[in-house]
Amino acid sequence: MRQQQRFDEKVVMVTGAAQGIGRGVAIGAAQEGAALVLVDRSDYVHEVAGEIKADGGRAIVVSADLETYAGAQQAVTAALDEFGRIDVLVNNVGGTIWAKPYQEYDESQIEAEIRRSLFPTLWCCRAVLPPMIARRQGVIVNVSSIATRGIYRIPYSAAKGGVNALTASLAFEHAEDGIRVNAVATGGTEAPPRKVPRNASAMSEQEAGWYQGIVDQTIASSLMHRYGTIAEQVAAILFLASDESSYITGTVLPVGGGDQG
Repeated sequence: MRQQQRFDEKVVMVTGAAQGIGRGVAIGAAQEGAALVLVDRSDYVHEVAGEIKADGGRAIVVSADLETYAGAQQAVTAALDEFGRIDVLVNNVGGTIWAKPYQEYDESQIEAEIRRSLFPTLWCCRAVLPPMIARRQGVIVNVSSIATRGIYRIPYSAAKGGVNALTASLAFEHAEDGIRVNAVATGGTEAPPRKVPRNASAMSEQEAGWYQGIVDQTIASSLMHRYGTIAEQVAAILFLASDESSYITGTVLPVGGGDQG
């Protein structure tokens, strides 16, 4: 028997829902009664929808490129067409593509990192605001990162710093509309190998060394000196998405074993 039903009668949109934290959030919300809108470019998202439906839940899939506003609007429109509203938006798209010292990035790579880890959140917030404002209620949870203070991924750090600023300012601007906006700054997280890698190129020995530097710095910066689990990240995200956090807005919650980012 399910002990908690924090999302009964709620429609929850999760971006980047095909794997990792996004998949965990989607399944967790569904188990607590939510109807899910699963947004991802990968066909693996259909497997997540299948899991939810097999457990008696409701879910639709939207294949969209959230690095564009058109893609974000497509996802929101599909959710409204199917369910009539969006109660919760979890912006989970993002992630480091390359790991290297900043001077090693070329111009196109810097732009790609910003497009991947900032613009999907910007676009989805913009697309979901009008229907939330019209209903005078809604919750947005942005997935940020403690990497706003870290090494070998400066463009990603800048993008997630932008997510934090967006979170604070959007909460300030739209509290009067009944909309809460918070973020979870995820720390290093143990996860199965990605089904769709962020960077399809094989790492060179030097690049592998830089990536190991990120791992070492992340563990050293954590007071607990370990990576977290997907379940630990999901628990924080679902708390901020639920009515249990009804008096919390404009907050970035670090979930990194004591690393504040």
